[in-house]
Amino acid sequence: MKNILVISTVALAVTLSLYQIWQPLAGFFAPGVIPFEQVLGLQPATYFRPVHLAWILCLGFLVYPLNSARFLDYLAIPLVLAATLRVLQFDYQGLDHLLYGLDGFDFASGIIIVAATLEIARRSVGPVMLVVGLVFILYGAFGNLLPDVLASRGFSFERLVRFHVYSNAGLFGAPIGIAAGAVFSFVLFGAFLQVTGAGKFMIDLSFAVAGKYRGGPAKASVIASAAMGSISGSAIANTVTTGSLTIPMMKQLGFKPEQAAGIEAGASTGGQIMPPIMGAGAFVMAEFTRTAYADIVWMSLVPALLYFSSVLLYVHILAVKSGIQGMNVASGAWQVIKDGVHFLLPLAIITTLLVQNYSPVLVGVSGCAAVIAASLLRSHTRVNLQLLIDALHQGAILAIPITIACAVAGIVVGTIGQTGVGLQFTESVVGMSNGQLWLALILISIAALVLGMGLPATAAYIVLAVMTGPALQELGLTLITAHMIIFWLSQTSNVTPPIALAAFAGAGIAGAQPMRSAVEAFRLASGLFVIPLMMAYSPLLLTGQNSWPDVLLAGLVTLALIVAIAMVTTRFLFTQVGKWQLGLAGLSIVILVYPSIAGRLAAVGLVMIVALLNYRMLPDLSEHSKTSA
Repeated sequence: MKNILVISTVALAVTLSLYQIWQPLAGFFAPGVIPFEQVLGLQPATYFRPVHLAWILCLGFLVYPLNSARFLDYLAIPLVLAATLRVLQFDYQGLDHLLYGLDGFDFASGIIIVAATLEIARRSVGPVMLVVGLVFILYGAFGNLLPDVLASRGFSFERLVRFHVYSNAGLFGAPIGIAAGAVFSFVLFGAFLQVTGAGKFMIDLSFAVAGKYRGGPAKASVIASAAMGSISGSAIANTVTTGSLTIPMMKQLGFKPEQAAGIEAGASTGGQIMPPIMGAGAFVMAEFTRTAYADIVWMSLVPALLYFSSVLLYVHILAVKSGIQGMNVASGAWQVIKDGVHFLLPLAIITTLLVQNYSPVLVGVSGCAAVIAASLLRSHTRVNLQLLIDALHQGAILAIPITIACAVAGIVVGTIGQTGVGLQFTESVVGMSNGQLWLALILISIAALVLGMGLPATAAYIVLAVMTGPALQELGLTLITAHMIIFWLSQTSNVTPPIALAAFAGAGIAGAQPMRSAVEAFRLASGLFVIPLMMAYSPLLLTGQNSWPDVLLAGLVTLALIVAIAMVTTRFLFTQVGKWQLGLAGLSIVILVYPSIAGRLAAVGLVMIVALLNYRMLPDLSEHSKTSA
């Protein structure tokens, strides 16, 4: 029986991946060229999204079973399929459901799909996701019973089911459409990178480049996480993947377990904001803001580089303070490149296609094909049929929590639109901030932390974008700037106590105390708070209003601010920061935050002078360290 279940799960997952690959390809064929075009061709949203969700739900019941009552999973699968078939047969053009409401079968089918989605959300994402979905459904039904400040029009459950299931505004809204399209294709691309050895090549190259320097494994972890996290789509998955290799090495060289876990978590979180392939939220942002994904990539480049520069700076300070040296590197960078240079081809292809504004879905599928083709160029990386099946299988499994999170987020977004609570929330944020942008950013940061305690970063971004995006626009920010800030703040929950899931994952590998690991991760990932602030108060994003010189100048100011904050918070840079250096660094922070170009340039010069003077004190410290050793 167990073997039958395993085979069924693999077959279902592989078939789903093949179906997802076929969808964008079908759009290139003229109608009538492909046999059974209506069945196999490119499906409209009203068909494609329910079919995709049904597939994911069936996989969810198999992959995340109720071990104590497995028969309920076997019962749920045919119920989901029957309910989905009913949804596919629904007549959206008819007026009967508008005049008389849903009939009994349609209503029951909607209830089954919503209930199944919430249950798989509980199993794959966590109970908080279930609670959030239920709260918003109940709010839609009983909002009229709440106090005036929170009240909304109450809707019948029939109206709620009709809105969330039998339209493109709720459960089957934009979030799940993006998850089923672009996000799935890139998750699949990441799975192909792993099975072909491309992921290992990136890690090996990171160690070859950075391993020999002070704190080498930690710096290699930062570089590897920037590459891998950009592909995996999950800070937690990235922490586990790269951390299983980097964390033990960091501990061997002298980093404390909490430091090793925090470094990996902070670096892995940055993968979600690193072009060209960012987290799932970036694709959602492109849809929400009606911005080409290529433009999102260009806007994110400088901020992402600043973030990883910040993490590398803190890692370097930790290594110098602790007297940690580099590691012996088995293979040089050139040798690693020679062995895996062919894996740079698929990355170059997808980057080129994304920049040229090709459909992200098609780019993801093209990336999968490019990885397979690249692997065939060298005998030691050549894939076989089993590895291809493994990639198709793993890609579908990894997509389950992402798709389900987006589905529940669709319910939340739909409820916000249906009840009008988003407008009330916007007015509340603007009122509480008293029209002050900085105060509004603090309030939104707090909201991001609270939401992120139980929601994945993508789901947290979707909810925050709908509820707080208009408030930031009302306070003077452009649409894309507001969403980019919210997108960055949504990542903070991975590394911020009391619930820092990426840091906790790293602590599990390091054998460290989870909360201390979270504190270390928070210190290293402080750029997640600093950089969005500078997005709001400087031209750090390459938009239509800002040119490259503006962005680079803003980037220089932000980098100076990061260095000054590091000196003040750690009292270290190249060596111990003296009191007068500390005072100058603190003064620089104040000037750099204040929006004056002349003042900011003067502060940049001041930070550079302090850093240079601190560096000149380094020989004395080096001699001291040598003597101590």
